[in-house]
Amino acid sequence: MGRAIVIVNAGSSSIKFSLFLERGDDLVPDVRGQMEGIYTFPRFTAKNPDGSLKTENSWPQGTQLGHDGSLEHIVAFLRTELVDDQLIGVGHRVVHGGQKYTQPVQVDSNILTELEKFIPLAPLHQPHNLTPIRRLLERVPDLPQVACFDTSFHRTTPPVAQMFALPKELTDDGIVRYGFHGLSYEYIASVLPQFDAKAAAGKTIVLHLGNGASMCAIDAGRSISSTMGFTAVEGLPMGTRCGSMDPGVILFLMDQRGMSIRDIEKLIYTQSGLLGVSGISSDMRALLASDDTKAKIAIDLYIYRIRRELGALAAVLGGLDAIVFTAGIGENSAIIRRRVCQDAAWIGVELDENKNTAGGPLISKKNSRVAAWVIPTNEELMIARHTLNLINKTKGA
Repeated sequence: MGRAIVIVNAGSSSIKFSLFLERGDDLVPDVRGQMEGIYTFPRFTAKNPDGSLKTENSWPQGTQLGHDGSLEHIVAFLRTELVDDQLIGVGHRVVHGGQKYTQPVQVDSNILTELEKFIPLAPLHQPHNLTPIRRLLERVPDLPQVACFDTSFHRTTPPVAQMFALPKELTDDGIVRYGFHGLSYEYIASVLPQFDAKAAAGKTIVLHLGNGASMCAIDAGRSISSTMGFTAVEGLPMGTRCGSMDPGVILFLMDQRGMSIRDIEKLIYTQSGLLGVSGISSDMRALLASDDTKAKIAIDLYIYRIRRELGALAAVLGGLDAIVFTAGIGENSAIIRRRVCQDAAWIGVELDENKNTAGGPLISKKNSRVAAWVIPTNEELMIARHTLNLINKTKGA
């Protein structure tokens, strides 16, 4: 009987999961899926490693399975998959680890309580990330659960890069720039030597462009600076998040528009970004397909902010060997990659149009001073590796 690890990534309206099987020294993906629309129109899908559909279920509109009911369905499904393998642990993506948790950690009730303290720092992610952990602790307390943090990879950034220009007591109280998407960046850093040894040992900017978007300056595999900061709303415009904004705007809205904190939270997290600017959609595919002028403006703003952050991160690095596109938009949109690379010509990126259209992995010309790559991220595999390593280490101790 082999060993297996399940990876869980829980959001506000969905729970994604992946099953990995230990085969020799490798972790092999077996099945992945999700339960989406868990409070409105639940739908369960599971796919084989090749992407083909394995099974699907749906419930009537208006059904509210919630996190509990959805988790029960996923657990029941996984039991049917684990006939010949033993589940040894569950790994979870947890957005925020604060300054204390800089490495993956096996979670017990005390640590769960500590992680709940970071909910105000990631209100749209943290509570949902922790819900499955809490439920599994209640039902199968002996099953090891490992929390892997999106903030951990950025703890190598210099102290000055983590600071805001605020009074010292606020900085000491944890009001600093944390950075996010760390599991994605960590995975890219781990596989980059297979694509570009020079860039892996040198200076690289990774663009994680999805519904949530950020960029990270990496020097010899270590995070030096990131566009996201105290929360996952800073930096680039995203699907529904506004990105960086003068904090005076918030004061103005509170004073002149009478907006409450909750109103502003909703505005900057769910009503802004591509959706807010375009008034059409938060989905880049829909905007690229639209002839509406507002869609073009939203895309132009998105590209402009990438160009601006690219220059800033290159300055922090003091040079640049490569840029890497990853995540949903970065991996799949040749148009966005083309525009970003054209804007980056000044820094030494020479795009190869044919390679870009083909999807890469290398999309720059052979003699380009700065290479451009497309590398699919795999946060689930990164979590699985951390989970297995920590479980083995704990058992070995």
